[in-house]
Amino acid sequence: MTDWGEDEPELDAAFAPDPDDETSAEPEPRKTYYANLDEFVRLYLREAYARPINGRTRVWAAEWWKYPEAVIRLDALWRAWEHLRLEPRTGMSVWFRDHADHHMQVLMDPDGPFSAADPTSATNLATRGQRLPYDPPPTKLY
Repeated sequence: MTDWGEDEPELDAAFAPDPDDETSAEPEPRKTYYANLDEFVRLYLREAYARPINGRTRVWAAEWWKYPEAVIRLDALWRAWEHLRLEPRTGMSVWFRDHADHHMQVLMDPDGPFSAADPTSATNLATRGQRLPYDPPPTKLY
């Protein structure tokens, strides 16, 4: 049997990463292009998905952040976009086909997450070529 005595290094220390060894450092978390969901919606999605919103065949809520299902779907769209933007060949095509087209159709459906939004409010309407309606969320929400 080995007596580890006080002169011997601790077993845990023998397996601890060397702080000077750059290969043992934990990888830095991947940075996102957009700082948060609001920035993604405000700066990208509203531009990329300009559609006429008439309150009958398509709905949208300028205060999108008040609708939990919408927030979850929009967050999923943002995270998928952040991942697929790094795929230089087909990333954006895959994002539109597999993520955006699906979720935006659900979001804009008259019976979808924004169905409780006032469809006649001018703040929730957009004409052809206009950005999706948008009101900023409360300051500390994002």
